[in-house]
Amino acid sequence: MLRSGPSVGANYRAACRAKSKPDFVSKMGIVDEEADETMYWIELSIDAGIVKKSRVDSLLQEANEILSMTVSSIKTAKRSSAA
Repeated sequence: MLRSGPSVGANYRAACRAKSKPDFVSKMGIVDEEADETMYWIELSIDAGIVKKSRVDSLLQEANEILSMTVSSIKTAKRSSAA
């Protein structure tokens, strides 16, 4: 989590500086993967009993929201590229 979590923000920042739409889509794909990986580690920590779900519920929800926004941005960028 210590690597994938901050990587979401770093890769989003890189996506904002993309040189083209395909570059933006590619970089946002990395954001998508890192957000999903962060969710995986949070869920794994819960399942392993390392942390109580109630303590990380808001983090999991926020990660899911970021993931949803990322997927939506990728779809929008792909649609506008095709047009």
